[in-house]
Amino acid sequence: MLDDVATDLDEPGTDEVGTDEVGTDEPTGPTFADLGLRAEVLRALDGLGYEAPTPIQAESIRPLLAGADLLGQAATGTGKTAAFALPLLEHVPAGGGRTPVALVVVPTRELALQVARAVTRYGQHVGAKVLAVYGGTPIGRQLRDLERGVDVVVATPGRALDLIGRGALRLDDVRTVVLDEADEMLDMGFTEDIEEILSAAPAERQTVLFSATMPSRIERIARQHQREPVRIRIAKEATPEGEAPRVRQTAYLVGRPHKVAALGRVLDLEQPTAAIVFCRTREDVDTITERLGARGYRAEALHGGISQEQRDKVVSRLRAGAAQLIVATDVAARGLDIDQLSHVVNFDVPAAAESYVHRIGRVGRAGREGVALTLAEPRERRQLSNVERLTGVPITVAPLPSVADLRAHRLSVTQTAVAGALADGREDLERVRGALDALLSEHSAEDVALAALALAHAAQGAVDDQEIPAPELRPQRSRTDGPRGRDGERPGRGPAVRGGRPVSKATAPGNTRLFVGVGRAAGVRPGDLVGAIANESSVRGKDIGAIEITERFSLVEVPAGAADDVVSALRGSTIKGRRAQVRLDRDVAAR
Repeated sequence: MLDDVATDLDEPGTDEVGTDEVGTDEPTGPTFADLGLRAEVLRALDGLGYEAPTPIQAESIRPLLAGADLLGQAATGTGKTAAFALPLLEHVPAGGGRTPVALVVVPTRELALQVARAVTRYGQHVGAKVLAVYGGTPIGRQLRDLERGVDVVVATPGRALDLIGRGALRLDDVRTVVLDEADEMLDMGFTEDIEEILSAAPAERQTVLFSATMPSRIERIARQHQREPVRIRIAKEATPEGEAPRVRQTAYLVGRPHKVAALGRVLDLEQPTAAIVFCRTREDVDTITERLGARGYRAEALHGGISQEQRDKVVSRLRAGAAQLIVATDVAARGLDIDQLSHVVNFDVPAAAESYVHRIGRVGRAGREGVALTLAEPRERRQLSNVERLTGVPITVAPLPSVADLRAHRLSVTQTAVAGALADGREDLERVRGALDALLSEHSAEDVALAALALAHAAQGAVDDQEIPAPELRPQRSRTDGPRGRDGERPGRGPAVRGGRPVSKATAPGNTRLFVGVGRAAGVRPGDLVGAIANESSVRGKDIGAIEITERFSLVEVPAGAADDVVSALRGSTIKGRRAQVRLDRDVAAR
């Protein structure tokens, strides 16, 4: 059963109990023993070397042990896994039971494995049987493990519902349901799944909800499914005055046609140990992966078109150092927690400032400095400003490295490598003394050294010799400029996009019109439709034509050759949290 989590048992980056206290003289706050945890759990924590709980654990464990519902706002890295995992082990009978006493719902397979790993470690002396269940893998083994009996199930929403529907995951004895990273689950379109899972659980249960952000949708779930929850909010750790920020944030303004070249040049100067490059579309992921590979980088693609087996291999290669870069869409990278990450790169500025925060939260942990780089088109400057307002941290806008900058950097790398060889001692150098003596018989020592340096420098590969032009910067329009109203909507039936032209009844040449069964009543805006199509299909955002949004439905123009692909890709997906019918517009279908 635990083979499902065994491969990740020792992965770094798991959101577990904080370790800052290890090696200190005396804890300054409460210890785990003070919180009332059972003896077997305390024994496990002692064996793991943990003494003092983190703030989220100190505030959460007591009310959870008392049976209260809890609504907690805390980011990854604060120790929230232990905050809910330690109390739920109180309900596990000694030696384990037959039916689950706790269900933990998480957004991704990776997080399911991490949480199952943590619960297994904390419950090792209780005899707790823990099972991670998730999609993308055969269900047969999970069915057999459930039949043999488990105490704690950690599940992704879709697989949990599937198992509940089959009668394999029985919730009759569940005492606690935990929704971890609830905001991400809602962003990924799991709202209805979560509602169904909570409705299937016993009414007299404890409901625990953790979220990095607290949008109105989370509050609505709390009102509907929790009873007078204890509310806890743990702010991110502030950087002490005078101390350098843990994440260095830099943006480069560059025109769209030059972004891939700019990305390569920035990476050449940064030389990341391990990095994730975030893109909006699958097509961008594939294109950038190929171009970076040609540049000499060990880059791997990660998007919705990649199987679970391939995904596991990609992540394993990055963790093992066999790959240097993962190029991924947001959805494909959900839940990835890779301790080795040194850089996060935004190929585009995320439409939502919160997405930017989630992305860069993957680096700069545990006191290490991380780097967040963003390639922004001039039109995305306002989105950068939104990020700065949300985080309260300025983003440095720097000029793109020039050809001269790149050459100087590479020369410095060569110089450092040679200096390192000299510092390592003479043993390795003696092996080439014969060649040196032969050269010195015909050339001066200076000429030989210069030639050797030139060869070492050339071995790094060719240097860009084309300058990337600076983008043309236009004054940013005020939100009230022009004939548009609030949120970019024009008076009348709804907003129209694509160069600002009005939507005409005639479809543009080469395009076809799709009907999407959500409109203004669902809060849909043009960006939501563009994002859904570009993220789920092969159609790029710039290739999407006119969009018309009415009260109950929307009409979207896409390239005619890709219409069936878009309809297929959006089948079963959600837009603004709603599953929408997508088909050819009847006027088009009737032709």
